[in-house]
Amino acid sequence: MKILGLFRHAKSDWNDARLRDFDRPLNARGRAGAEVMGKYVREHGVPWARFVASPAVRVTQTMEIAAKAARITPHVVWDRRVYLANSETLIEVLREQEGDPPSIMLCGHNPGLEDLIFDLVPDDGSNPLRDEVEEKFPTAAFAVLELDIENWDDVTEGCARLVHLVRPRDLDPSLAPQLSD
Repeated sequence: MKILGLFRHAKSDWNDARLRDFDRPLNARGRAGAEVMGKYVREHGVPWARFVASPAVRVTQTMEIAAKAARITPHVVWDRRVYLANSETLIEVLREQEGDPPSIMLCGHNPGLEDLIFDLVPDDGSNPLRDEVEEKFPTAAFAVLELDIENWDDVTEGCARLVHLVRPRDLDPSLAPQLSD
């Protein structure tokens, strides 16, 4: 069995229209969400063996703030393919992980992360967490999947169970979506 964590970047700032999408930073609520989620991810207790992330500014800032809050210094593999990747690309990234770590935290963007959950977790009506993801996998959401595989290169559709899901608003009501979102 392998464990896959999915961590979507926190809320980004749209105020500077001159910035490329890749360069958008976090806004104040995003920074607060990244901090809350970083502490939570640490307390959740999975020892993440590898971190793979998009190098987009909003992801790097999310990772930096979350790692500081979690009091860890992760070695992050920054993979440009994760930036706005679809599920197929994310599966390819997972299959290519060397050294076969027991757990991987994948940090990136929607709709790719959400679609990855839909592709890996069967839609058999037995998982209420999957139903919640169908409603929305919001910014700074954190999900944990257990994959019934021996090696990462065995990742295939339907091989996982979604066993955990938490959003910033679940931990701090002030981080719930605002009318302006």
